[in-house]
Amino acid sequence: MDFYIVDVFAEEKYQGNQLAVLIPARAISTEEMQQIAREINFNESTFILSGKQDNGGYDVRIFTPDVEVPFAGHPTLGTAFIIQKFLENNESKQITLNLKVGQIPVIIEGEQLIMKQNPPELGTIIPDQKIFAEMLQISTEDMDSRFPIQIVSTGLPAVIVPLQSLEAVNRCMIHHDRYQNFIDTVIKANILIFSPETKRKENDLSVRVFLDDPGFSEDPATGSANGNLAGYLIVHNFFDSKNIAYRVEQGFQMGRPSILTIQAEQHQNSIKILVGGKVFLIAKGEWY
Repeated sequence: MDFYIVDVFAEEKYQGNQLAVLIPARAISTEEMQQIAREINFNESTFILSGKQDNGGYDVRIFTPDVEVPFAGHPTLGTAFIIQKFLENNESKQITLNLKVGQIPVIIEGEQLIMKQNPPELGTIIPDQKIFAEMLQISTEDMDSRFPIQIVSTGLPAVIVPLQSLEAVNRCMIHHDRYQNFIDTVIKANILIFSPETKRKENDLSVRVFLDDPGFSEDPATGSANGNLAGYLIVHNFFDSKNIAYRVEQGFQMGRPSILTIQAEQHQNSIKILVGGKVFLIAKGEWY
């Protein structure tokens, strides 16, 4: 099969979040896809199951090294980039992916790829700040008490934790045992921390995301969790508006600077969320 490596939500090569995209030329089992994703060992790898559309979209499956996931942001954009470039010959301005969560459309506007995420589901509010202060190894005084700690999902859940400063964001370190206990007793979800203080003045929020996979690694750019955050910001009126557009910086602490452009708008009882960024082709080859 052909394979491609891309950097997603990057401003230039070797930034953003790495993704492997594979196009099998034969039938391939779930077990083999999982083995390949483990061999590559990126946070996610995707498989385009056919070069032809089905019901207006391309069937795509997403795997971490350990499990298949129903949705993830940077794999959606990176896979749409490969489809547009190599299967659609740069002719299409919209690519639709058939994922486990349903159809996700991706719009191509110049260098930007923009995906429309499912409306957010606002879940449980966690009133005890101490739980996450201990899990992130910070103080409750580092948290922004004006806004709640809350579980949100547009297809892949994340716990949103508001902090007061960039310094607090930088200081966070996951306590593995406490995080595992939370996963075992409450919900298997990523953790997104954010603050309105940023490293670069042109950005609006600084974000870090810790993954719930074994090892609890950090993610350099997370489209799904940032989509969850957008819904949270609308519901809690963080920017004093129900129609928002802003820039997120992520991955700077890891040496993988990433920029995500977010738009969100309240429409009656639903929230429209658009998450965008650039994609760079790094390598292509043949998988034996």
